[in-house]
Amino acid sequence: MDTIQSLRVFREIVVAGSFAAAAQRLDMSAPMVSKHLANLEKQLGTRLLHRSSRRLSLTELGQTYFDYCLQALDTLERGQQALSGSGHQPQGALRVTAPVWFANRKVAQLLHDYQTRFPEVTLDMSLSNHKVDLVAEGFDLALRVMREPAPHQIARLICPMPFHLVASPAFVTQHGMPRNCAEVMRLPAISPSYLQQPSFELLGPDGPESLRLNPFMRSDNTNLTYYSALGGAGLAYLPQWLVMDDLNSGRLVRLLPDYTEERQQLHAVYASRRYLTPKVRSFIDFLLEELAEPAK
Repeated sequence: MDTIQSLRVFREIVVAGSFAAAAQRLDMSAPMVSKHLANLEKQLGTRLLHRSSRRLSLTELGQTYFDYCLQALDTLERGQQALSGSGHQPQGALRVTAPVWFANRKVAQLLHDYQTRFPEVTLDMSLSNHKVDLVAEGFDLALRVMREPAPHQIARLICPMPFHLVASPAFVTQHGMPRNCAEVMRLPAISPSYLQQPSFELLGPDGPESLRLNPFMRSDNTNLTYYSALGGAGLAYLPQWLVMDDLNSGRLVRLLPDYTEERQQLHAVYASRRYLTPKVRSFIDFLLEELAEPAK
């Protein structure tokens, strides 16, 4: 069998997370996918994947070989692009995982603008507040908000992502406008259940203060939190992209406007630095072009 094709099949099995998904992506039968993997394992004399009825995972030697496999295929594909005189156009399905609150007007416009520029790419957006395993679940890219990526993560900084303490005008009328973090912590809040005892650092007129919300309700869905705050049920700590229209219209009020929130940043996270397909690269570059802060 063609060893290079076997390497491509091995890569797709790991990225897609299953033999069936790899077969679909390669337009190949599942038995043929299995044969290609068996061909590699026979040549190497070792098992590359742990197989179970529920999932696949790389063996320790399989992980090492997978890293080299990506480097080799990336080098070959770059060589083919160089000889052809131009790189491949971004195309195919781009699977992206992002927080639930990405279901907002600004993000919808960004996605529309991207697909207008790259019509051959089909965006497959999965919104969840729980971090997924990119390789195991077959995602090309994750968009995550954090202060700094973990040392093991491969991440590209996209832009700052401000969060604001907000409440409805009716809530403020009923409870009064808080003047500091201590007063905020006495008010009912809607808190994210996917964070354990969330606390936030704010910089106030008298210096830094720690804020821990006093939840009367927890939710793993940011949009439910948003609508609850909008309806006057409690205050919430929400991303600017989700609440900016409501703050401008007065449907929500920003609490502690003289305080500066801790700096959160939007990052693009991907599985391998050496295996960036044209569709992934085009999406990251597009976000940087549209969202990155101008150099000062």
